[in-house]
Amino acid sequence: MTAIGFETPGEPDVLRPVILPVPEPGPGEVLVKVAFAGVNRPDVVQRKGDYPPPPGASPIPGLEISGTVVALGQGVEAPAIGQAVCALVSGGGYAQYCLAGAGHCLPVPEGLPLEQAAALPETLFTVWHNVFERGYAREGETILVHGGTSGIGTMAIMLGRLFGLEVIVTCGSPEKCARALEIGAAHAIDYGASDFVEEVARLTGGRGVDLVLDMVAGSYVARNLKCLGVDGRHVTIAVQGGARAEINMAVVMTRRFTLTGSTLRPRSDEFKALLAQEIRANVWPLVEEGALRPVMDRRFPLVEAAAAHVRMEAGRHVGKIVLEV
Repeated sequence: MTAIGFETPGEPDVLRPVILPVPEPGPGEVLVKVAFAGVNRPDVVQRKGDYPPPPGASPIPGLEISGTVVALGQGVEAPAIGQAVCALVSGGGYAQYCLAGAGHCLPVPEGLPLEQAAALPETLFTVWHNVFERGYAREGETILVHGGTSGIGTMAIMLGRLFGLEVIVTCGSPEKCARALEIGAAHAIDYGASDFVEEVARLTGGRGVDLVLDMVAGSYVARNLKCLGVDGRHVTIAVQGGARAEINMAVVMTRRFTLTGSTLRPRSDEFKALLAQEIRANVWPLVEEGALRPVMDRRFPLVEAAAAHVRMEAGRHVGKIVLEV
């Protein structure tokens, strides 16, 4: 099979087609003939050498796929051979065939194009777990989301709207703010033109938000805490602005803040299977009825994965980038 790999970390041009054996599914796994693979920020970080795959995972990038099941490992009863699925994977998505845990697959409902199905798992699993499970978001609350037009940001907007949250986002231009509002954000702040801390205070009448979904970390953390109301929750899912932050712990105590965060890729297969069950019960009906669809940016042929990474790193995309296998 053809896959996209790299010998040494570096710029997007290190991504090259390679010929590899088609993998064989082990116990609890299925082999998927890949139709589309999602492109995500962790793929970029892995390509740069800063996010190695966990033990036992494929070194090939790609954390989400859609396609057709073509072989079953020992003990797998579902999904069936021939079934269209999308799946969260620990690696190997940039390829013609990819292994997936049977419990990490979701059925592609009728009417959902495979291109869109491939754009769902990584952001959906991440947002559901961090906003609703770790962040305890409840109907009627207000959430601040940075990177409002990213894959994560657009998913947070849509899920938040569907589950009764008021979503405030930050974006890097007036055009992206306009797109975020079209997608469903209640408010969009151009962080290049105004101070998001002051804007959040104005928009909430000084009360602050209940939850911050943070992909920046670094110096943003102290500013995020200024946006939180009493008993607010701060959830970090990436450290694009740096892994270290300096904060006033007295403020954390007096305002009863909760600071948490997570990474999805290293979690156990059992955890991901349970998370998939939660999503299938609570969110997948919205996908089946057409109420939830990913915001799509562009699709690139598999062999043009480097161009897809260039687009993602340039920050011009709105929504999801996928590779067509």
